[in-house]
Amino acid sequence: MLYAPLNIGILAHVDAGKTSLTERLLFTTGAIAALGSVDAGNTQTDSLALERQRGITIKAAVASFAIDDLTVNLIDTPGHPDFIAEVERVLSVLDGAVLVISAVEGVQAQTRVLMRALRRLRIPTLIFINKIDRSGANVERVLHSIAEKLTPTIVPMNSSSGLGTPAAAISSYSFQEQAFRSHLFDMLTGHNERLLAAYLDDEADIAPCRLRAELVQQTQQALVHPVFCGSAITGAGIDALLAAIKAYLPAAQARAPTPCAGVFLRSNARRRARRSLMCASLPGASHCATSSTSAMVRAPK
Repeated sequence: MLYAPLNIGILAHVDAGKTSLTERLLFTTGAIAALGSVDAGNTQTDSLALERQRGITIKAAVASFAIDDLTVNLIDTPGHPDFIAEVERVLSVLDGAVLVISAVEGVQAQTRVLMRALRRLRIPTLIFINKIDRSGANVERVLHSIAEKLTPTIVPMNSSSGLGTPAAAISSYSFQEQAFRSHLFDMLTGHNERLLAAYLDDEADIAPCRLRAELVQQTQQALVHPVFCGSAITGAGIDALLAAIKAYLPAAQARAPTPCAGVFLRSNARRRARRSLMCASLPGASHCATSSTSAMVRAPK
């Protein structure tokens, strides 16, 4: 199974844990052998002396990792508003984004600016509520704030327990759980009349794989935004986020909306052009992978 390389950006208000999340993703996927720390000044993407000294990202930087057979080119962007030009430069080459929000501070000023830009450009976006292990973490409050201040079209994908402690953990919802299915129908039927008709006819007849495929399609159209929670420091929720990056962001035009499985072929010329632009303009992009003219992808199970 071949996938076109995926260019994603990690965006956040300063100190939401964006660079720590980047480091955790690289470590979990085996791209780096040791986990760096912003406080220690030894993360992969903060390479400038001033970045390491101040513990903030100033310039966008690229790092690559693999999720099974998918190559991901991850762009770590600045979170401080003084460096918004760097973020704007990155947005044009993104296939998708992960917007990071602190479970303690919640939605902040730069978070709103970033989400407005992502929605305006219709960039498929996953939301990651970070720092569930920190004292004061409150996922429900943050979810309410996201719906009120950023976008109401969110789909929480997991629950959390042990908030505010190092033992904080997550549990993913099942597409067979009635409460989760009900929320999915509320979000998805507003953009799909055929799904609405099937729901009104007999909700029980709609297979979990159809719901999942519809969530994939609407996420890739930037109509809805799956929300995950976890901790970049402890690693909680990272496996679920990695699975979501592969399932919900790649090859948007190549995936079918409703089949439970299928194989599709698409041209990759536009992707190659965008990736070439990224590799020419961003530091660290010499590691960007190349790919063939076309890629075959399978619809999610």
